[in-house]
Amino acid sequence: MSSLQHHSNWVNGAHQPPAEGRIHVINPATESPLFTIDSTPSSTVSTIIQSSLSNFSSGIWSSSSASDRYLVLSKAATLLRSRLPHYIRLETSQTGRPIREMTAQLSRIPEWLEYFASLARTHEGRVTPFKGPVVNTLTRSPLGVVVQITPWNHPLLIAIKKIAAALAAGNSVIVKPSESAPLSVLEMGKLFQEAGLPDGTLQIVCGYGRETGKFLCESPLVAKIDLTGGLQTYAAIAPNASKNLIPITAELGGKAPVCIFPSVPVEKAVKAALFASFIASGQTCVTGSRLLVHSDIYDEFVSLMVERTKALRVGDPMDERTQIGAVISRASVERCASFVMKAVIENGNVLCGGGPTRVDGKGFFFQPTLIETSAESNLSCNEVFGPVIAIIRCKSEDEIIQIANSTSFALGASVWSNDFSQAHRVAEKIDAGIVWINGHHLNDPSSPWGGFKESGMGKENGIEAFESYTKVKSTIINYGQEPTWFDDEVENARYG
Repeated sequence: MSSLQHHSNWVNGAHQPPAEGRIHVINPATESPLFTIDSTPSSTVSTIIQSSLSNFSSGIWSSSSASDRYLVLSKAATLLRSRLPHYIRLETSQTGRPIREMTAQLSRIPEWLEYFASLARTHEGRVTPFKGPVVNTLTRSPLGVVVQITPWNHPLLIAIKKIAAALAAGNSVIVKPSESAPLSVLEMGKLFQEAGLPDGTLQIVCGYGRETGKFLCESPLVAKIDLTGGLQTYAAIAPNASKNLIPITAELGGKAPVCIFPSVPVEKAVKAALFASFIASGQTCVTGSRLLVHSDIYDEFVSLMVERTKALRVGDPMDERTQIGAVISRASVERCASFVMKAVIENGNVLCGGGPTRVDGKGFFFQPTLIETSAESNLSCNEVFGPVIAIIRCKSEDEIIQIANSTSFALGASVWSNDFSQAHRVAEKIDAGIVWINGHHLNDPSSPWGGFKESGMGKENGIEAFESYTKVKSTIINYGQEPTWFDDEVENARYG
């Protein structure tokens, strides 16, 4: 273990000397150690935040022109695109996701840098319709030092989504990647440096969330926190952020319904459900974890869905033929197993899968699992974050809508119907931040991403994300109204 390569924090344009504490990163498909990273203590975190604040205050990036930001982010996109084969293999080894999935996902990541580069260059201020001979201009400026806590399931995608928006707006950024899959994010420091980003504008700090992440989020010097994680993580950081008046964007999970209606051919419906449910072994925030199937096609759908699920190829994530890779850890395997056990106790019917498996005698794998259950069951209401999927028979359109809205999560949902009116009617009534019609997992840098209820607050992607990394100033110019005092006419007065 001592011979493992160590990857230190990226701070002020260089990899720092290794911290005293180290974290071992494991390949979930082989259970073999890959490398070590820093476990960053609170004293070091404080120094990094101070350094980032100095960077922001210097204006080297925060006061740079829109065209300069455009050029840096555009060049970063070009560099990232040229190195995708390296990052694809790295992400596969860190996460256990099949290389075919990572190839598809990572090929699109440079688009986020290009989109926010263009937005930085073209986003304009406003002039409001202020009453009287007054002009009110609205201008946006960066917030300051922003902290981003990113997850292990889409390490580079989610990090770049956040980093691109924050840098485009002119902020100084501190990223804390997941300790389970940090290296692809950690390597972004050098890439952005090559693209021309001033040193100290992007800091990448490793460590456990409960320690390093907590230290970062507790600092009163931070201007914004952007978190992708669980509700427990949000609950841990929110009170202190509230005390310090720090805004939070939080994407906290989901329990996405896949609403399947009889107008969709069963073969197509099954393909849709397989894609929605088992991409990333069910380890995404919008996994189609509840299949709400209309009773008119339920039996035929379930029969074919079970057949196709059993045929999915679980295997070595580096093999192009593999369809289902590993889950992230032994704890994840145990969590999946506990959901299956609870579902059985609640009279759920395990149609296929249901337990751990191995590839060549090793790895954290779980069989793709389908369980027929009720809408009120533990499996139907709570996030598994694994390949354990609930199937629910629904008698009507109204029941599908009611069940779709019955959980505390409201991030994503998909509606599958060839009845145009029905598809839009149902989508309108589903309470979720993202509703796909005849699609699932569709994403684009221009499309706001975020949920309602316990799925979180705020948005990634789009103008909404860019603007959330800015503060707005009103400059009010009086060019024709005489001042009015206490003893003068007050008909046209303005009051603060």
